[in-house]
Order: sequence, then C-alpha cells, then structure tokens
Amino acid sequence: MSPTKTMTKTKTIKASDKLPPNPFIHEILELVSKQRTKAKKVEILKEYSTEALKVLFIWNFDDTVISVVPEGDVPYKENEVPVGTDHTSLRREYKHLYNFVKGGNDTLSSLRRETMFIQILEGLHPEEAKVLCLVKDKALQSKYKVTYENVKEAYPDIQWGGRS
Repeated sequence: MSPTKTMTKTKTIKASDKLPPNPFIHEILELVSKQRTKAKKVEILKEYSTEALKVLFIWNFDDTVISVVPEGDVPYKENEVPVGTDHTSLRREYKHLYNFVKGGNDTLSSLRRETMFIQILEGLHPEEAKVLCLVKDKALQSKYKVTYENVKEAYPDIQWGGRS
C-alpha cells in the first residue's frame, strides 16, 4: 500500500486571470501584489493602465509632489452601502486630487481642503478610500507590493520630478 498524500490547493492568481471591466484601483493593486516577478507586475500595470492609476502613482512615488492634507489617520466615515449602489471610484474622482497637493489649488483654505478630502473618502468604496489615504502619506507600498521601479517600467511616459 502506498501512503496517501493530502494535498491542499492554494488559489494563486495568474497574470492571465482577468479583472472585471473598469476594475477598482484596489483590485488592480491587489492583482499586481500577488504577482511574483517584476515582469508579471509590469504586465498587469500595463494591461490595466488608467489615468487615475498613473496620477496616484505620481502622487505616491514622486518626491516633488507635496501633500497639503495632514499626514496620518483621516477622520471619515466609511461608505457602508452595498457595492455597486452608491459608491464612486478613484477612476472618477482622480480629477479632483490636484486640490490636495502643493501647487494644485493653493487658494483653498485648509478647512475647505480637508472637508473636500473627507467628502471624497466618504463617497468612495472603502478599499478605494484606504488607497487614497495611503497615497496621501506616500505609503502605498506599505500595503501593496508595487515599487517605483515597477511603475517606471510600466509607464515610461510619466515624467518624474519638477512638480512642486
């Protein structure tokens, strides 16, 4: 008699696995994080390239982009309605992010800027809001396994530096 082996299957997401059309930013970042090689990470970043994703990467990785929203935890209430009913996404809201960096809209008062930031967070899918909070503190790589080198290779069109 041969010994019986118990094998457990672990689900691994391959680069060939597809996200739904117009995925949330956090879904793209999670898929990138699960890839084991730099080439696969770059491939996923290229496949799901959006302006919103590029803007977030620039804010996160470019040292010349200076956040004018206070660092640390943001006092906002997570949007708890079911997904698909009353959430907005970073894919739609990224056009307003210039308000939260130096040189973007310096006419805003700190109170107005912080109120706007909280309003955006409260309208976003909870995971999207977490991504935005990480980006504002330049800490995206603390949760997701994506590096400046991955982004630079995937998006050679991004001009780095000279923004503030």
